[in-house]
Amino acid sequence: MAPMTLPGGFQPVKSSTRTLEVLEALAASPQRRSLVDLARALDIPKSSLHGILRTMAQRGWVESDPTGTRFGLGVRALQVGAAYLTSDDTVGLLGGVLDDLSRQFGETVHLGRLDGAHIVYLAKRESVHPLRLYSAIGRQLPAHATALGKALLAERPDDALDGLLTWPLPALTPHTVTDPDALRAELAAVREHGYAVDREENTEGIVCFATAVPLAAPATDAISLSVPVARLGAAGEDRIVAALRRAVDQVQAARGLLSPA
Repeated sequence: MAPMTLPGGFQPVKSSTRTLEVLEALAASPQRRSLVDLARALDIPKSSLHGILRTMAQRGWVESDPTGTRFGLGVRALQVGAAYLTSDDTVGLLGGVLDDLSRQFGETVHLGRLDGAHIVYLAKRESVHPLRLYSAIGRQLPAHATALGKALLAERPDDALDGLLTWPLPALTPHTVTDPDALRAELAAVREHGYAVDREENTEGIVCFATAVPLAAPATDAISLSVPVARLGAAGEDRIVAALRRAVDQVQAARGLLSPA
C-alpha cells in the first residue's frame, strides 16, 4: 500500500502512526486487549505489533496482565493526560465558573471540548445527589448526542457538518436525534436561542443544558449542567439556562471581552 499523503505533501511516519493508533485503541477500550485482537482491529502484523507493545511497555505507556497476553494503558498515559489538563488555560479559567454552577444547583457540571465528531470531558463537578449522571474526565461521546456537542456543532455552518459527522449517526438511546434534517433543524434552534439541550439522548433519565464558551471562533469548548428528569422541575429550565448564560458572560468579562456589569 502506498503511503498516505496529506495536504502540503506531508507523509506521516508509519511507525509513529502505528504507535499512536495502538494508544488510541487501548484508550477507547474499557478492558485490556489481546495481541490478536489489536492486530486484527488495527490491521498491523502481529510481529510488528508485538515490538510496538514491548517498546511501549518498557517506557511505561502500556501494561500487560499477569499472563502477558492482554494489554492496557500504562501510568505514563495518565501522567501525560494530567499534564494536558494542568497546562490548559481554559480549564484553569473556567474552574471558578464550574464551581459557582455546582454550588448554585448541586447538579453535575461539565466542561467539554469538541474533538472531531466527539466531545471530550475536560473538567467536572459532581452532583451532591446519589441519583446523578455517570461520567469521567477524558471520556469521549458522540457530539450529536450531547448538549455540549450540539452547542459546539451549532457554531459551525451546516455545510461543515458532513466533514465532521459520519452518517448514519449512532443512537445512544431511543431519544438520540440521528436524522440529518432533524439535527440541522435543532442546531438552527441552538443558534437562535444560544443554548443546546439533550433530552435523554445521551443517558436515559438525564436532561442536559449547554452553552458554548466563545473563547475562539468557532468555539471549541462548552459548559453544561445535567439534571435527572425527576429533579428538573425543581431546578427549572429557565433558571439553568439563565445561569449558563451568566457564566459565559463572566468568562468573557474575565478575558476582557466584555465590561463587567
